[in-house]
Amino acid sequence: MLAFVHSLNPLYSLSGLVIGALVGFTGVGGGSLMTPLLVLLFGIHPATAVGTDLLYAGLTKISGSAVHSLNGAVDWRITRRLASGSVPAAALTLIALSYFGRDSKSVSEVITTVLGVALILTAITLLFRAWLLRAVAETLDRLNDRQIAALTVLLGAILGVLVSISSVGAGAIGVTVLLMLYPKLPTVRIVGSDIAHAVPLTLIAGAGHWWIGSIDWALLVSLLIGSIPGIAVGSALASRVPDRVLRPVLASTLALVGGRLAF
Repeated sequence: MLAFVHSLNPLYSLSGLVIGALVGFTGVGGGSLMTPLLVLLFGIHPATAVGTDLLYAGLTKISGSAVHSLNGAVDWRITRRLASGSVPAAALTLIALSYFGRDSKSVSEVITTVLGVALILTAITLLFRAWLLRAVAETLDRLNDRQIAALTVLLGAILGVLVSISSVGAGAIGVTVLLMLYPKLPTVRIVGSDIAHAVPLTLIAGAGHWWIGSIDWALLVSLLIGSIPGIAVGSALASRVPDRVLRPVLASTLALVGGRLAF
């Protein structure tokens, strides 16, 4: 136990504090910020960074999901549709990663490339969400409930693959597409449903990475030590930060980091 305590790294905790505060400020998923930081700044193996971040995300989202559920802000129909696509997709993706070997060069290249693309997509959704919603509104309005359900399951499958490989996608990308598919639902229910879906997805994907040996427990605990107070501080101060200033800066940063990882 003492050896484990000595293995905790205060730099990781400081990073967790900063990332947690940014998540509280912006609402952007921690994976969009944490995973590239671990890979690019600290030189953590991509598979370990993704696996550890997934378990970290699952644990931190449980409380948020519980609050949304108690407030009646979760549409469990949407959550079930997403999970019916994401859970099998995540399982198949993790089996593939295990088969090819998490430490192989090809797997590391796939992870960093998918991570980069996911970050670029996240940046696009942050900058152009309103335009994207207007562009598809008329087309999607013609679809019936069965077609919407099928597209939701497909979205879940895509998120299952993206999240399992890169730990990114369940936040900004998922919410944006759900707003397109369910424009009549209040935004708070869309966000609550997305968070509720992210809990089983990230925990299952994180458990899968644990199974293939991609979890660094000292890193995980170090991040949690910093991020839990960081999220609280960021959430408390969020109303004081102009969204029109912070959102473009954050999106530009994600796009630059994503480009470096993807290309």
